[in-house]
Amino acid sequence: MSQHFDELETRSPEAREGALMARLPGLIARAIDKAPGWRERLAGVVPGDVSSRKALAALPVLRKGDLKDIQQARPPFGGLTTVAPGRLGRLFMSPGPIFDPEGAGDDPWRVARALHAAGIRPGHVVQNCFGYHLTPGAWMVDGGARKLGCAVIPAGIGNTEQQIDLIRTLKPDAYAGTPSFLRIIVEKAQELKLDISNLKRALVAAEALPPSLRSWFHQQGVATVLQWYGTADLGMVAYESEAMEGMILDEDLILEIVRPGTGDPVPDGEVGEVVVTSFNPVYPMIRFGTGDLSAVMRGPSPCGRSNVRIRGWLGRADQTTKVRGMFVHPGQVHEIVRRHPGVARARLVVEGEMANDRMTLRCEAGDSVVAASGGGEALAAALAESVREVTKLRGEVALVAPGSLPNDGKVIEDARKYD
Repeated sequence: MSQHFDELETRSPEAREGALMARLPGLIARAIDKAPGWRERLAGVVPGDVSSRKALAALPVLRKGDLKDIQQARPPFGGLTTVAPGRLGRLFMSPGPIFDPEGAGDDPWRVARALHAAGIRPGHVVQNCFGYHLTPGAWMVDGGARKLGCAVIPAGIGNTEQQIDLIRTLKPDAYAGTPSFLRIIVEKAQELKLDISNLKRALVAAEALPPSLRSWFHQQGVATVLQWYGTADLGMVAYESEAMEGMILDEDLILEIVRPGTGDPVPDGEVGEVVVTSFNPVYPMIRFGTGDLSAVMRGPSPCGRSNVRIRGWLGRADQTTKVRGMFVHPGQVHEIVRRHPGVARARLVVEGEMANDRMTLRCEAGDSVVAASGGGEALAAALAESVREVTKLRGEVALVAPGSLPNDGKVIEDARKYD
């Protein structure tokens, strides 16, 4: 069987982009026509006009943090589904609570592509150790494995010794679950002096996989350990291949990386919030802000897959923090910068001890911008006034050289001492 899941994975970037943009107006039209929640959010939008990334970027971002309130106002799914609940496949509840619909049909979460990239093939047996209770993680893998033609052991979480019995008796070719639980299984088998060496592959998610842990698995005989990244709202977003150089975007999504607190796309390579548009016909997501930070990696993957790659999970985008009893949001930092053309990037650093907070807005500004503003003192004073107006708090301003702020996606850095 081919190294690649299908021909979509190796098409030219230009062909992929053209196909996605051609589909975009239809997605917008279906959402407006069939889903009252989207009809309200996209009031005044003409679907045919949304056929480019520039037009897409003009639409509002729906952030994951808003879903709970939206669903409570219009239960169960906030009016964002295009069919009635009874016509969906499964109905889930994630922490929050946030309710997650599953579409009908095989592999509605599109995880088969990630399983295939991990070397899992028809006739393999997959021990699925994601939780089958209420949340969709296990069912994402279940559907993808069954589409590939694999048998699935619905093992779930816990019962470590029973898990080992299953591995020894049913001889699964692959493990799916969190990396921490796989480590528990391996260590328990070693403690009991039981052979589970038939388990050669693992596809893990939901937790970090540091290089040291991946290396440890290799040393224990699990030759292939790859990651995938997804959410209960979108399904599978990106996955690793054997090249292990970033995570490759799924073929049925449009990815944007935006500056936290805004809907503004950032240049490739800059860390920002992962915003995804999904062509899910029953639960369309248009500019869905995951709240996760990542960055686009330039160039194609050495494995031959040509889609966009991201660096994986790099933290959370919602950096809202409380300063002197008041919340400060990333969007407020963006508003301050917007008022001062030429200031490219800014980072609000909160320091001090508890009850003695100090705010400093560090702004990248070149010599020409400083000169056009009447000098450094004048620009700093104007920025400090904007800080006060926008946040209702006083703060210092430090002008720094362009490109000197860390590329880590942080707009607000809480550097206070809590000890």
